[in-house]
Amino acid sequence: MTTHNTHPLPSLPQLFKATGIALVVAAAILITTVLPAEHGIDPTGIGKALGLTTLSAPETETETEAASALIPDTSAARQPDSEIAAAPAAQASAPIVTASEAPFRSDEMMLTLQPGEGDEIKATMRQGEQFVFSWKAEGGKVNFDMHGERVNAGSDFTSYWKDQQQTSAQGTFVAPFDGTHGWFWRNRGDRPVTVTVKVSGFYASLQQAK
Repeated sequence: MTTHNTHPLPSLPQLFKATGIALVVAAAILITTVLPAEHGIDPTGIGKALGLTTLSAPETETETEAASALIPDTSAARQPDSEIAAAPAAQASAPIVTASEAPFRSDEMMLTLQPGEGDEIKATMRQGEQFVFSWKAEGGKVNFDMHGERVNAGSDFTSYWKDQQQTSAQGTFVAPFDGTHGWFWRNRGDRPVTVTVKVSGFYASLQQAK
């Protein structure tokens, strides 16, 4: 039995038509996707809508800097030993441990301020000595001035921290010069206020001013 092919070959006009359709599709792909993505050319605007134009955008300065940051700088490794030795030394950081001639001590003092009254508590310290502190006011709020006086300074003093209408404060302190350093509190309320201060560190003594 002989089997015949029942599908005839396409005619010449059909081939021309199929070829034309293929060319139109290829041109559409070229215009709408290839040109915007590869060259940033987007005559129809479709490439921008699809986000293809960003693929051809030039690298920004920020991107360049970020990329260069990922590449290790080996210029120092290539320098001669003489040049490395001639480079200025890095500035030394603050010391982690500081020795003190003053013995470690802890004190707690209390004073009561009548309405309108002010008083202070001071520590006698050498320059560089330090302490941690906390104080609390009970019965109301106070104004305070943390300050210091040099030895034989008379009425001159240096303020470190001032505030108003507070009930507590805490922190660390390093004496910037030899002298007395501490707090002055003022009760501006209409009832007595009791201030309790706690200090621990390196200092010679802690005393109330009056």
